[in-house]
Amino acid sequence: MINPSANGWIDKFFAENRENFIDFEGDYLSFYESCRKTGFIYGYVVNFQLKENLNTTKWSYDEITKVGFLNTLFSVYSLENKNVNSKDFISSVYRFYNIIQPENLNFIKKMLPEGSHSSRLEKVIDDRIQTNQNTISKNFSHIITNALLFIDVLAFHYYLKNNELDSDYLKNIESDCIKIVSLALKTKQNKSKYDELLVKLFENSIRYTKFSTIDSIEFSDIKLLKYTEILEKLYLLDMAQMALWSDEKLEENEAEFLKNINADLGLEATILDKSINDINFFINQYKAEIPFFNFSNPIKHFYDQANKNVTKLIIRNKDRLTKEIKESGELMQLLAKSTRKDLSKEEKKKVKKQLLDICKTVPSLTIFLLPGGGLLLPILIKFIPQLLPSAFNENLDD
Repeated sequence: MINPSANGWIDKFFAENRENFIDFEGDYLSFYESCRKTGFIYGYVVNFQLKENLNTTKWSYDEITKVGFLNTLFSVYSLENKNVNSKDFISSVYRFYNIIQPENLNFIKKMLPEGSHSSRLEKVIDDRIQTNQNTISKNFSHIITNALLFIDVLAFHYYLKNNELDSDYLKNIESDCIKIVSLALKTKQNKSKYDELLVKLFENSIRYTKFSTIDSIEFSDIKLLKYTEILEKLYLLDMAQMALWSDEKLEENEAEFLKNINADLGLEATILDKSINDINFFINQYKAEIPFFNFSNPIKHFYDQANKNVTKLIIRNKDRLTKEIKESGELMQLLAKSTRKDLSKEEKKKVKKQLLDICKTVPSLTIFLLPGGGLLLPILIKFIPQLLPSAFNENLDD
């Protein structure tokens, strides 16, 4: 079982999925439409471009995004290369990121001087998807922060085709994506709370441009003819779709805007129809799961998101956590006592301190030691009765 937060997960992913990769046989349109179905295009990954999907029940959302990102990069590499080798791919991606973020790569080299390209790439991927400052702020946020991650895939494709990367490629395509989103939002007659969230979504996702600098942009200012690759065209079209979908229907002027974008990109009308149908299907199917569409009180949202993430961590580390708790005699006694009557203030402090000490011994649970991590402890305490043996649970019946 792959653990995308443990060292060596990239090598293990390729070792376990040798026969599971999809061969798109040079068909970029099929690859892109498959990528839409995974949710990667829309910034919310729900599955992968594999013949058989992976079991992600114990994974956090960041871990799902990591694997989805790696797999999408590998699919593009496979489209461009006949003899596909995972080691060659990893080296190629590593060289690519050495071009676009050399300072980070130099830091990683110092940190992992003897590390393989795959171990260093794990750090790079982790860095590329971490756009929120910390776990606490991430759980408070409704915003999907990987909305523009596919731009990395486009840049990698450009690099593979040309054996180099134009210094302004990333900046230019990100800027044009934001211009299209900005123009799409301007065409809306009826604004909603989701439009404000959408702006924040892209503000949190951009790396090379500023959203506020393009308020006065006009449609004629976007030179879409320079984009010749089908992947670029389809993605720019989908960015417009994302901006216009939030009110769940297309007004006449919005539909006209999409037709103009589609025409300027040199795409057929059937491509536009497919883009509309795909985003409608994806969001209607997964709307209940996507934080962006589930606006609520920030405190409630924090608890809901934290509950999901911490629950997965606890399930993954169940055996080790159970062992550590059982070996802590005083903690076991206090927990058993808590099932019969309320603990004193001093006893509650002891439980909290000893649980934090245990979390120090389980790397995945160091989340509880971060600033604000104490807010998550009640979630852990709630699950303890389910982790411990029946002899402990008998206390609940007394």
